[in-house]
Amino acid sequence: MDFILNYALFFFKIFTLFALILTIFLIIVNVARHKSKKKYELDIVSLNSYYEHVKNKIILSTMSTYEKKIWNKSNKLFKKTRSKINMTFLKKNKYYLNQNNPILYVLDFKGNVSASEVTSLREEISAIILAAKENDEVLLRLESGGGVIHGYGLASSQLSRLREKNIRLTVSVDKIAASGGYMMACVANYIIAAPFSVIGSIGVVAQIPNFNKLLKKNNVDMELHTSGLYKRTLTVFGENTKEAREKFCKDLNFTHVLFKEFVHSMRPSLNIDEVSTGEHWFGTTALEKKLIDKIETSDDFIISR
Repeated sequence: MDFILNYALFFFKIFTLFALILTIFLIIVNVARHKSKKKYELDIVSLNSYYEHVKNKIILSTMSTYEKKIWNKSNKLFKKTRSKINMTFLKKNKYYLNQNNPILYVLDFKGNVSASEVTSLREEISAIILAAKENDEVLLRLESGGGVIHGYGLASSQLSRLREKNIRLTVSVDKIAASGGYMMACVANYIIAAPFSVIGSIGVVAQIPNFNKLLKKNNVDMELHTSGLYKRTLTVFGENTKEAREKFCKDLNFTHVLFKEFVHSMRPSLNIDEVSTGEHWFGTTALEKKLIDKIETSDDFIISR
């Protein structure tokens, strides 16, 4: 009897272990499959249909029951007639591409410190470059307070691809485009911003805590070995020297110079020394300083098209 119980317990343990391994394997496969799909999929939404739907809802809300019936009936008839016309036209013109109706592609970029959304931005821009025809435009709804320079430098380079292909780019700033965010915005052919949006902050900042004195106070030694004179300048736990601080500040200033030169190359009309002090301004003041081209929200821009 004990043998049977022990065997059953052993079998149950093996079964539990197998089920656990299988579950983990299925989770990993599912996550990998989801990532694979996400990498190559773009969600495309027609804003025309969205605004048409919103407009119709508002119109209907102001009508009486009788008026709604008449409106719905005429609207259905219109859609049916238009559908028949479109089908007849498409059958006769199999490879027709309407060149007279330019498309406005609307992209969103909500930036964090690492500018991680550049991963999807590069895919979106590549797709637009492949599909865009003459007179098509791009609107980027940008919201970012900046972050690491290599991340926002790459994001700016992605936007530059549109300019190189002569695809007009408009950047709208409804809330904030500061530091690295403005580095992206300045690439645009045209910048619009809301009156109280935050614009500018053309500068570079770095701050590093140092715990060396605290470690010494508690008799903790910290060893730092480097190969190369400037492999490490300021450190968190090591003892920072005057020479290291000077080198760190020199690199910081050099980065600022590159930032200024990039912005000025994109917007030559700027008084770059005046606007590159690290300050930020609200939209109305930014317009006076030529950091933007017009006071307007992204919603007004889209509806006007």
